[in-house]
Amino acid sequence: MIPDSFIQELLGRVDIVDVVERHVPLKKAGANYSACCPFHSEKTPSFTVSPSKQFYHCFGCGMHGSAIGFVMQYSGLGFVEAVEELAGNVGLQVPQHTDARRQEAAKNAPLTEFMARAAKYYREALKASPRAVAYLKGRGLSGEIAARFGLGYAPEGWQNLEQVFSDYQARELAECGLVIDNDQGRRYDRFRDRIMFPILDQRGNVIGFGGRVLDKGEPKYLNSPETPLFEKGRELYGLPQARKTIRDTDSAIVVEGYMDVVGLAQLGVENVVASLGTATTGMHLQKLFRMTDRVLFCFDRDSAGDKAAWRAMEASLEHLADNKSVEILQMPGDQDPDEYIREHGKEAFLGHARNATRLSEFMVRELERRSNPSTAEGRAQLIHEAKPLLQRIAAPILRIQLTKAVAHIAQLSQAEVEAQCGLRTILPGGRPAPPRAGRRPQARSIEHRLLENVLHRPERAARIPLELIAGVHPEGAALRAIADAVDHGALPSGGIGQLLEHFRGSEHEATLSLFAGALTADEFDEASMEEEFNDALERLRHTGLTKLISELSQKERSGGLSAEERLRLAALLAQKTAAAVRRDK
Repeated sequence: MIPDSFIQELLGRVDIVDVVERHVPLKKAGANYSACCPFHSEKTPSFTVSPSKQFYHCFGCGMHGSAIGFVMQYSGLGFVEAVEELAGNVGLQVPQHTDARRQEAAKNAPLTEFMARAAKYYREALKASPRAVAYLKGRGLSGEIAARFGLGYAPEGWQNLEQVFSDYQARELAECGLVIDNDQGRRYDRFRDRIMFPILDQRGNVIGFGGRVLDKGEPKYLNSPETPLFEKGRELYGLPQARKTIRDTDSAIVVEGYMDVVGLAQLGVENVVASLGTATTGMHLQKLFRMTDRVLFCFDRDSAGDKAAWRAMEASLEHLADNKSVEILQMPGDQDPDEYIREHGKEAFLGHARNATRLSEFMVRELERRSNPSTAEGRAQLIHEAKPLLQRIAAPILRIQLTKAVAHIAQLSQAEVEAQCGLRTILPGGRPAPPRAGRRPQARSIEHRLLENVLHRPERAARIPLELIAGVHPEGAALRAIADAVDHGALPSGGIGQLLEHFRGSEHEATLSLFAGALTADEFDEASMEEEFNDALERLRHTGLTKLISELSQKERSGGLSAEERLRLAALLAQKTAAAVRRDK
């Protein structure tokens, strides 16, 4: 875990305007900066960056956060990677596991260099192979698309990489999966007579390869093994090339093969990525959901495609939110996506994509198909099959809807299904559902008003009489946490951005994100904000005073008060009278 003190130091050193402007052209708009949002398609700018609050906010899609959050969302990086990137830009060393990370980076550096040299060799070999070039042209690929994806060719022969690496016995060649050592100690190239698809990480480094046979042969696709650079469950082929279009279209299409990615891109469908010879994982979904609210899985319509669709659905359940969509597209006939779009064209493919099956419909349809709900035994089997799926759905409203749908087919009530499946109609405590961006709570309690105000000036939390705050509510608990952080000097005056990062991963993250998403990035009149804060404090004190007086008065009526308690009640009544006089003035 990276120390919070370092995160606050980092955010104090970077300027969110500079960070955003590396990727998005900003224009001055009063005290802030504006641009068309990089996270969704729009013609009128609704994306605002506040230098004073070190906070960005889009009024269109609701995306918001700090400089760290922007790098995570824009580049698809994890928290640690985003912190490392920003720290490197300002010359800071991330303290947590610095030595271990430095050693790991030093160990991986030669592997990355070996992969880059191999990729260059394969690209040159493609240019020198008329047969490989003819194969790609026969698949409808142009030289431009081959260059964009860095396609290459591994020639026939057992030890072609000896031409590239003078020390063909180097340990690194085996570590990065370029060669294989057999039981007799003989070393040979892993990839031979295959079209080569380089797999890139988020920074554009080659970390692995996928190789496809030109003619018939097995395996059809051969992938790099797991290496220090390459972990299949974390990476998606084509993601660096597809990132911008995924954001522009607010959708990502996940296919099965490398050729599907480049074939669709060739004909103008560029928001496409592929899993790497493995089932879709939660890490894949997390990466994609950082960039879009809609993920569409596109599989062949065969038994393997059916199984892949089911596995993709299962992997998605724990990462759903009520403002996120997962859909299943199974191509008609026996064509894969690349073959279909070459024969029928882009618009025909996009027409199917627009009418893809929603995850909820797919799940209910498959559950019904796998059981026989026309019999009592079949309906019982339906509930048995549905139970683990319903339990894993993270989106609370969607889970209710699916529970109702299953209950209808099983001829049971929603309550009966929930009881049998161990469900509650809201997510269990401890894992709040992700809030819908930009939606602010309707009821504005005193705690609500105070929290809105404190988000702009966290130091004001130190002036709140916490004994009067109802900590059982999320707003009250968040206020207590902010006041504690301010009291311990953990929140320097750096605006909303630093506050959000301080509470990232805490139980208050969802509440603070919800409130921050409902605020604008505009500058506020400080005098008005101070007046509103003082008014809320006065109301808080009045409410607390009234409550104490009520409790003591009730006790007096039921059993009497001690002499000390009578004095306390008299003092409270005097305070209430004095407060009323002040308000009247």
